[in-house]
Amino acid sequence: MKSLIIKEINAFLGSLLGYLILALFLVAIGLIVWVFPQSSVLDYGYADLEPLFTYTPFVFTFLIPALSMRAIAEERRNHTWELLRTSPLNLVQIVFAKYLALLILVFIAVLPTLLYFYSVYELGDPVGNLDQAGFFGSWIGLLLLGAVFGAVGIFSSALTSQQVVAFVLGVFFCFVLYFGFSAASDLGLGTWAYWIEELSLSFHYINLSRGVIDSSDIFFYLGMIWLFLGGAVLVLRNK
Repeated sequence: MKSLIIKEINAFLGSLLGYLILALFLVAIGLIVWVFPQSSVLDYGYADLEPLFTYTPFVFTFLIPALSMRAIAEERRNHTWELLRTSPLNLVQIVFAKYLALLILVFIAVLPTLLYFYSVYELGDPVGNLDQAGFFGSWIGLLLLGAVFGAVGIFSSALTSQQVVAFVLGVFFCFVLYFGFSAASDLGLGTWAYWIEELSLSFHYINLSRGVIDSSDIFFYLGMIWLFLGGAVLVLRNK
């Protein structure tokens, strides 16, 4: 399984498209946090990285489906999926290996944002005047959100042999899970509104951003990951 993970990472980092996707992500987040007047930390007047965690889920909605669209769809389009299935790995191990490779790529993409923490930490007056618990709670929430979006992307890639279709499906599912349920809860559905909102990824992401790591939020994210990875395995098994 280790060799498959390394193969997936090398395949992504060995292409210009891979570096382009990561570069676009970092440039977009950098512009949002430091340049755009509506969200620039430098224009806030106080040390806070709220714009980073407010807008990154929007970028994730497109970034992670772009990272995951080729995971299984390309194998099927190039007719190498059958060859991969003849390896000693079973179907669950193959899907999980591709998912772990995707998680590593997401972590690589998010890791440079720690430089923003250091920058704002030093810019504080006095130095270190920053809500560190809120930052790291939000950062962990961002990684968990990326992990769920990654599972959604793997599921979308398993549904089709076309990368573009896998990307569109991934964006749609991620958008619905993060924004859709939250928007539906505002439609005045009475007692159902709370339960619908709890199904939203944004609801649990906001809870983590307060700096309190609640086990219910962690288990919700883990459950969503299990649901979509299990769905990917079932789809591939039926095919």
